Amino acid sequence: MNHLRTIATLLILSAVPAFAQSDAKATFEHLKALNGTWEGKANSDRSVKIVFRPTSGGSALLSEILGAEDMITMFHLDNDRVLMTHYCGVGNQPRMQATMASDGKTITFNFIDGTNMSSPKAGHMDHLVITIADADHHTEDWTFVQEDGKQMKEHFELARVKDGM
Repeated sequence: MNHLRTIATLLILSAVPAFAQSDAKATFEHLKALNGTWEGKANSDRSVKIVFRPTSGGSALLSEILGAEDMITMFHLDNDRVLMTHYCGVGNQPRMQATMASDGKTITFNFIDGTNMSSPKAGHMDHLVITIADADHHTEDWTFVQEDGKQMKEHFELARVKDGM
């Protein structure tokens, strides 16, 4: 009987990475559905334009925030997780890992590390929440943590630009 329990436990544990990987793939597919051009408002007052496009044979998704600082974010699968690297206007490159909410509409990215940072406390993008309301509307909530620990938040309300508009 103990032998059967051991086998059952091993089968369950061996399935966990497959579930995690399929969750990561589902999360990445949700992100890839953002492919296209988006326009809207940043913090309700500034115009913003963001272009998403798959690259590298579909293994990565590029997001380009067009405007004063022209920043790029790259999203990609890393085995059983989705990672992003944000090439920030302050000159560093924070990396964040995704989790998708059970509603399937909200993807939250949390800081894991970064490059070109003088210390872990250096000012950096620390958090991103993408909420996909429907195929033509999504929001992005970015959190920048300053060296003193204070947070600066930026909220984007975005609508897909339709062909011919």
